[in-house]
Amino acid sequence: MSKNSIDNRKKLVDLRHTHFQKHLPLNQQLIDLVGDIDSHAFLTNSASQNVFLYLTEYVRAVLEYWFGTSSDKIRVLDWGCGKGHISFLMREIGVQITSCDVRGGGDSAFDQITPIIEKSSLKVVALEHPYLLPFSDASFDVVLSFGVLEHVSNDLASLGEIHRVLKPSGLFFCFFLPYYLSWTQRLAHLRGDFYHDRLYSKKMVKNLLKQTNFELLDLWHRQLLPKNRVSYPKYQVFESVDQWLTQNTPLKYTATNIEFVAVKS
Repeated sequence: MSKNSIDNRKKLVDLRHTHFQKHLPLNQQLIDLVGDIDSHAFLTNSASQNVFLYLTEYVRAVLEYWFGTSSDKIRVLDWGCGKGHISFLMREIGVQITSCDVRGGGDSAFDQITPIIEKSSLKVVALEHPYLLPFSDASFDVVLSFGVLEHVSNDLASLGEIHRVLKPSGLFFCFFLPYYLSWTQRLAHLRGDFYHDRLYSKKMVKNLLKQTNFELLDLWHRQLLPKNRVSYPKYQVFESVDQWLTQNTPLKYTATNIEFVAVKS
């Protein structure tokens, strides 16, 4: 059965629906690592941390299905690791994680307080070029982008490099890609906040992937309700409602993000 068969695509969708709905316990070690540092407060917010927990759990499930092996045999690149929380969670899952980030920019692992990286002894590879990666061809089974692609200077060239360092049939996961019709993004822009100055449509994503020889396996809308700075009394209930709305109603077209998984073709 080919990796891009209809059955495999359906399986990935099933895994997404199943694992996005999982009720996972909060990671207390992660909370302890970040303490009361304001820039990391979103990781102590139950609603926000929960998102990272189920996304990384979803990644684990897809990897074990796709590669047919245990997580510890899979090489994963955390591209633009920032605060290190994704690398930390993926390492706990058991994958062979490599963390990297550019020098410069407030969100870089090298230009901010990084208690997770320092206290958990994560090693971060410094990227000296805006998009060229210091890794050999076909070095990784998987590359992760957790809120990174929208910030790079050249998204097309960056995707080309990601394609190069992936092994044949390797996977690229892209999360938190800001959607051009998002109500939260539009509100931020009206308030003068252009942290996400480049917004994406599904057509843009498909064109980028086509130009860089990726094949799209799954694409979805996610996060109608804000999470980072909002506390919900029953956060898992609110998350379930959020996901139902973004899966089953036209409100999905105003969600914050579009996300996808693609395979190197």
